[in-house]
Amino acid sequence: MTHGRPHGFTLIELAVTVAIVGGILATMALPLAETPLRRSKEAELRTALRQIRAGIDAYKRAGEEGRIRVSVDASGYPPRLEDLAGGVEDIKRPDLARIYFLRRLPRDPFSDPELAAAENWGRRSYASPPDNPQSGEDVFDVYSLAEGVGLNGIPYRQW
Repeated sequence: MTHGRPHGFTLIELAVTVAIVGGILATMALPLAETPLRRSKEAELRTALRQIRAGIDAYKRAGEEGRIRVSVDASGYPPRLEDLAGGVEDIKRPDLARIYFLRRLPRDPFSDPELAAAENWGRRSYASPPDNPQSGEDVFDVYSLAEGVGLNGIPYRQW
């Protein structure tokens, strides 16, 4: 009969090993858990950009059709982003009903939730060059103010 150290592991050794392996697995799984969340936010961003751009185009079309007041020297694009959801007067209707181009102004999912929806977006005026968007007297296009790069490798500001 030999008296020495018994064979096997102590409960503490097993607990430490399980904790280490669990930590390693959690570290490996964390990026995998972040990707679906990021993909979901990117889908929201794409949808929001499409909605706003469709609203801007509908505003321009309403101006060309003579349904809303547009000054002669204006581009025909909305002067403010808020006008898309706030509506403008329909001058072809005798009761001057309002035309709404969006039910509500969507938010940029990557922006600060404390900001108002209209402040979430960068604006490009019609007179602004595409490679250096600047705000101006109208809203020709919008872009995300988020600093990140999408899963497709394109910065959010260029979407």
